[in-house]
Amino acid sequence: MATKRDFYEVLQIKRDAGADDIKRAYRQLALKYHPDKNPNDPEAETRFKELAEAYEVLSDTGKRQRYDRYGPAGLDGAATHNFNNAEDIMSAFSEIFGGGGGGLFGDMFGARKQRGPRAGSDLLMKLTIDLEESARGATKVVEVSRRKPCEDCKGSGARKGTVATTCSYCGGQGQVVQSRGFFQVATTCPACGGEGVRITDPCPTCRGQGHVPEVAQLKIDIRPGVDTGTRLRLPNHGELGDPGGPRGTLYIQIEVRKHALFERQGNDLVCQVPISFPQAALGAEIDVPTLDGPDHLKIPKGTQTSDILRMRGRGMPDINGRGRGDQLVEIFVETPKHLSARQEELLRELAELEHSDVSSKRKGFLEKVRDYFTEEADDVAE
Repeated sequence: MATKRDFYEVLQIKRDAGADDIKRAYRQLALKYHPDKNPNDPEAETRFKELAEAYEVLSDTGKRQRYDRYGPAGLDGAATHNFNNAEDIMSAFSEIFGGGGGGLFGDMFGARKQRGPRAGSDLLMKLTIDLEESARGATKVVEVSRRKPCEDCKGSGARKGTVATTCSYCGGQGQVVQSRGFFQVATTCPACGGEGVRITDPCPTCRGQGHVPEVAQLKIDIRPGVDTGTRLRLPNHGELGDPGGPRGTLYIQIEVRKHALFERQGNDLVCQVPISFPQAALGAEIDVPTLDGPDHLKIPKGTQTSDILRMRGRGMPDINGRGRGDQLVEIFVETPKHLSARQEELLRELAELEHSDVSSKRKGFLEKVRDYFTEEADDVAE
């Protein structure tokens, strides 16, 4: 009797490997030595069987403890499988090879029969709204192109008064089993497409499909505070599923139109407001636009272009109901292009006063300019 290799060596893992490490190692090596990937390779089949034996022992806590303590002799009398072929392995690890739904190998070894009718596909559409609708919330009616059950055949696909018949190719199973070397692989029935039934007299309205196109009108509520990129989720409003199955989910992606006055920054709104030079110099109280209508804003004396004045609580509502942001008023001082004679006279008088009473900051700048040109002239003279 041939001596078996050490199971830890077979799976290429350390002796203190955890359960996840054991499963991961088995998956990688089983995929590598799977007979379908190594046709006509007896060594690959042998390795695959050896991997199954090692995994069967090391994945069981009790068997692993006996194996660690006594070696292969510790398994004598223990309930272990004798793997002779692929059917034995698939029977022992049915949950891994797809029998338990979502096992280690998933769909690799063949298509699994669906549990119950499948849900419909999800749909995605875009909806453009105004900033005011985003701020206050809105109710909108959208049109969704999707499918609906055929009213004439009630979704069966068969002509009214007739019924679908069981597929003779797969016997109503929706799958056919084929032998591929070491394995039996289940594939979707090519005759019925996995439905298990065949329609011999199709419905003329839907041409045997069981469904027809529709443009559904849906009323949706938009919460205050949504922004561009916000995605609304409407379960059971997507594409049609299998007969008896639910519709998919409809996702609506919001896009907010660019506003003529306001730019959104998070929950804050930014608005540029022009003021005159006298208003900036002397201070003033002006009306500025807000989402709630015009409101008063006090301009402090000496306000400069690009100064930001904050209006608390006049921005966008938080989508989670945590109050509102602020409105940020960005000031820019307008320079008049056309002056009356009196305005020009006053500005010239102001200019003369500024020239005779220069501020220390401006004086410093003028002195730097004078010194710069003086140095340039000295360098030329030299």
